[in-house]
Amino acid sequence: MTETYTDTDLYSLPTDEAEQGLRVQLAAAYRMVDYYGWTEQIYGHLTARVPGPEAHFLINPFGLNYDEVTASNLVKIDCDGEIVEGEHPVNRAGFVIHSAVHMANTDTHKCVMHTHTRAGMAVAAVKEGLQPISMASTGFYGQLSYHDYEGVSLDTDERERLLDDLGENSAMILRNHGLLTTGRTIPEAFQRLYRLERSCQVQVDAAAAGELNLLTDNVARASADGLNTGATMHADKPTFGGLEFAAMMRKMDKIDPSYRD
Repeated sequence: MTETYTDTDLYSLPTDEAEQGLRVQLAAAYRMVDYYGWTEQIYGHLTARVPGPEAHFLINPFGLNYDEVTASNLVKIDCDGEIVEGEHPVNRAGFVIHSAVHMANTDTHKCVMHTHTRAGMAVAAVKEGLQPISMASTGFYGQLSYHDYEGVSLDTDERERLLDDLGENSAMILRNHGLLTTGRTIPEAFQRLYRLERSCQVQVDAAAAGELNLLTDNVARASADGLNTGATMHADKPTFGGLEFAAMMRKMDKIDPSYRD
């Protein structure tokens, strides 16, 4: 029960072992989203690319609550939205958004997380977008993309535009919609989502309290460098989100370890 693989490159492991590790981590991430209260009923998705030659990825069973997601009931689909393995249906809108990123098949976009939180949707509806007013928000300074809302994501033609807007970044605000982050690992994508969500929460609270105090470009850039490089070093190995995710997995194990089933 204690294995987390958070400091292990799952994609370097044998395929079956790698997929099982990804399933456990992704199911844990769903429980974490539920724990933090970031759910929008049964909507929103966290997905992970499955290692191997085929373009397959894991997504949550549509209709289940996030606290009902387990390693075994995650559904494996391809980039055409066809179910490869699993007993549950999937949400087509989730397939369109996530497959757009996964189809790029890049190391930085192996995991994709998309939420509809109250704070995230609020900042997504603000013309200025995310502002550099907190330490967390500076982590996205010059590294945050935006994609205009085109309606419910059912049209596969939107995938190319969404991917173009994401570009080289690993975080994006879907205007009038919600938040999206990516990562080379599930812990990386989750930690990025945590920071983006917290940045939005702080901005909404600060805007309600008074005039925003924006950091200067130099300070915001220096803070971003510290958050995204030096602050992610663990021992002699660069990591991002591994320690935080492992800590949260221990918390999930104490609350309800059934996500590992």
